[in-house]
Amino acid sequence: MNSIVDRLKEVRSSIESACLQSNRSSESVQLLAVSKTKPASDIRSLYHAGQQQFGENYLQEALTKQQQLLDLTDIVWHFIGPIQSNKTRDIASHFAWVHSIDRLKIARRLSQQRAQDAPPLNVLIQINIDDESTKAGIQPEQLVEFAGEMAQLPNLKLRGLMTLPAAEASAQQQQQSFATMQRLYSELASQYPTVDTLSMGMSNDLESAIKAGSTMVRIGTALFGARDQTRSNE
Repeated sequence: MNSIVDRLKEVRSSIESACLQSNRSSESVQLLAVSKTKPASDIRSLYHAGQQQFGENYLQEALTKQQQLLDLTDIVWHFIGPIQSNKTRDIASHFAWVHSIDRLKIARRLSQQRAQDAPPLNVLIQINIDDESTKAGIQPEQLVEFAGEMAQLPNLKLRGLMTLPAAEASAQQQQQSFATMQRLYSELASQYPTVDTLSMGMSNDLESAIKAGSTMVRIGTALFGARDQTRSNE
């Protein structure tokens, strides 16, 4: 079995290959290591191999890991899971990025609860690109108004968009969804100079996502192996 550091090298190689095929610089795509349900020791191993950005879905689990890794002062923590109102204070305090904004109420709470002496919280708007009833995210047609409201919040920095395409989509449907996301992202970037991030693509579709213009791929399984089904209660 390959070590976690070997898998990191393989994922980086896949990103570089996808960028080469798309005539893009490998520097144009960031790797977010999705470490949910995985131990702090795995994060530490990847960090020492040069990975700094980590994504967590579950707040209490993430806070425990952050305490265990306090010595790694330049880790960049991303919150990528659904956000409940009673979790916003801790998210605003302990993360540099939030990918899953789809309600103005949550955005306002994050802005209000971000420390005044901290840099603005980097935020992405989640788009429900395939209109799935089980998925969070706003509808594409809501983006212009939603982004306009968010951009006025003083302690947030609008960085772009995130999406989770339908898992059972055909290759053609996936390409269409990715193309729509790229169009929405380009339109948003033309209006807001802070927008530079399209968080799109995971272990099984990173090549297609990069071809469609993703600037950040969220990789869990290919790095850490299958998800551990046991986790801290929220």
